[in-house]
Amino acid sequence: MFKVPFGKGEIEFELPSSFTADLIESNEAEPVFDLDWAVRRALAEPENSPPLKELARPGDKVCIVFTDATRASPDDVLVPALLRELREAGVRDEDIVLLCGVGMHRPSTYDEKVAKLTKEVVERYKVVDHEPQNPEMLVELGVTASGVPLSVNRLAYEADLLIATGVVEPHQYAGYSGGRKTVAIGAAGEETIAYTHGPKMLDHPGTRLGRIEGNPFHEAITEAAKRAGLRFILNVVNNEKGEVVAVRAGDPEIAFQELVTIARAIYEVPIPKQYDVAIAGAGYPKDVNLYQASRAASYLYFAPTPVVKPGGFFIVPAPCDEGPGQGVGEQRFFEMMRDAPDVHTILENARKYGLKPGEQRAFIMAKVLEECDVIIVGAKDPEMVRQAKMIPAADMDEAFRIVMDKLGKEAEVLIVPHALLTLPIVQA
Repeated sequence: MFKVPFGKGEIEFELPSSFTADLIESNEAEPVFDLDWAVRRALAEPENSPPLKELARPGDKVCIVFTDATRASPDDVLVPALLRELREAGVRDEDIVLLCGVGMHRPSTYDEKVAKLTKEVVERYKVVDHEPQNPEMLVELGVTASGVPLSVNRLAYEADLLIATGVVEPHQYAGYSGGRKTVAIGAAGEETIAYTHGPKMLDHPGTRLGRIEGNPFHEAITEAAKRAGLRFILNVVNNEKGEVVAVRAGDPEIAFQELVTIARAIYEVPIPKQYDVAIAGAGYPKDVNLYQASRAASYLYFAPTPVVKPGGFFIVPAPCDEGPGQGVGEQRFFEMMRDAPDVHTILENARKYGLKPGEQRAFIMAKVLEECDVIIVGAKDPEMVRQAKMIPAADMDEAFRIVMDKLGKEAEVLIVPHALLTLPIVQA
């Protein structure tokens, strides 16, 4: 009997007797004994930076960019700790703004803000969502040497001190998330998000999961955060249970690189070969909509070597309670998947006409679907899955019947319960 995450619970299943299976998980890592203490220590001993209480001064305008509900960053601990440091430095409450880096996702709800920051913080401080499509809320930062147009939220740019939280984990485009990305993408304008998530960037061989060096996406967000004025980060690494295993604060480059080293030792796992089928768990909150849940398939496909052979299957259990997703980007993804006659048209049109933010997920999934099928198990709206050119299945048994109809009774299966937190490396 196997099990993978499904919503806030799990889904259990048995494989057909003719299937063979390997199960991989990220490497074990013990959580920090006391998260509050670990955060205080990181702030007391920041990497390549003075402590925050020395960077901030009375009268400073401070902006803290924090992650939205799709990121498993413990901002309910990180942000209050940052606010304590700022109070000790003499910064007034009214001079602090907390900016939710939603990127092109939907605005956060009041309940999500409370869950992210605590009710006390939400009621005491100014908390706002980023508005990527509001030109009055944006500052243009010029163009990089490689042609990437940069912009950032005005509140972040005009702050005397700009700080960001984040979680460092494998990321489809950036190699590893966290670090500067919370500001550079989470608080960027639509044009910046469109370019960095466009065909030219996503077709580049350096834009790969787990890759930092030679990654043009990573280079662009590094430059964006520098121009925006990001001076201090407080980031964590989680294990696959969502427990914090490491905390670092300080210089956005040095603190991030230290956490990447820790993250690689946890997430990157060798596997002996490619498989016919990969069962990829996403889990809550990623599996609340198809936009996010589909990452479980694309992450495994865009590993340094695709985990599944051409012609194979990705099986993703996901309830998708919010359908394709409620934000502008999520809706664009679904409309592009639904309206194109086939995945080849999606790729051709994207390369010819470009992409709007959100549509990049359709482009990525079209690249996956060009070679493999994706089955979504347990989705609340099977027709929505079908319209997105993926295959709905009511349960795992139906998914296995679909696989056998195409591949025959025998199949080699890789089970990855936490596909977004496990980076399988196919050994040559």
